[in-house]
Amino acid sequence: MNALTLPDIAAQASLQALPLEWVGMCGIALPVLFDGQRLNAKADAGVSLDDGNARGIHMSRLYLALELLEQESLSPALLRRVLQRFLESHEGLSRSAHLTIHAEVLLKRPALISPLSGWKSYPVSIEARLKNAMFHVELKIDVPYSSTCPCSAALSRQLIQQQFVDDFANKSLQHADVLAWLGSTNGIVATPHSQRSSAKLRVRLADFLDELPLIAIINDAEAALGTAVQTAVKRADEQAFALANGQNLMFCEDAARRLNLALKRSTGINAFHIRVIHAESLHAHDAVAESRFNWEIA
Repeated sequence: MNALTLPDIAAQASLQALPLEWVGMCGIALPVLFDGQRLNAKADAGVSLDDGNARGIHMSRLYLALELLEQESLSPALLRRVLQRFLESHEGLSRSAHLTIHAEVLLKRPALISPLSGWKSYPVSIEARLKNAMFHVELKIDVPYSSTCPCSAALSRQLIQQQFVDDFANKSLQHADVLAWLGSTNGIVATPHSQRSSAKLRVRLADFLDELPLIAIINDAEAALGTAVQTAVKRADEQAFALANGQNLMFCEDAARRLNLALKRSTGINAFHIRVIHAESLHAHDAVAESRFNWEIA
């Protein structure tokens, strides 16, 4: 036996002839380039094992193909080339290839009023599939925001009205007295409850796109919601944020509908699924709403 010849167990026939839908690796650490950033990412890479007699795939070939992601900015074309390399290196074994990249995109966000700004992190996943020359890309994006309950706001206003009656009943109203009252603890005897909330967006992209519209989707979602969480702030920004919440009351149902309309207006989206979660400050459970468009056929 030649001492330089290494055994290849994977080349041996399987004891049980059975095709497998997906074989590969999950959680591969690698850097990826996006929008001028070098992101720390984790990748799930795999192919189908359509030859039921084959013992296994060549995982090292998948691993080496991922080196393409270190050289160019993420785009649909680059993802397709990686998947094509997956299949070329498994000719005769596989007919479909899959790649999912998990990362966090950092965006610099300005404060509402002051000149301050800060970085905000958005968890994203990019999933690409290639089968029988059919190529699809899906994006998953988490967008955090603040939500103030309309019901709680109405109940709070009623209590403030009642406090006003209690304090000024049968009294001659003076502008200075009312103004002072509005700035006192009695003038805000009750406050509506707000909570940090999350919009989990999953979109399927159209085939004609040359770029991944991650930032555009995030911007559209935050504009539709109106109360994106902030980074660095001064008191003026905090006051503006309080005003935005007070003028932008929403149940989880309202948030889901706003996002549905925003994504329908976005260019290059064929289908989407929305899940909004309001982490209730009143209850120990969450309020959740979902909406979708064309997802059944995606």
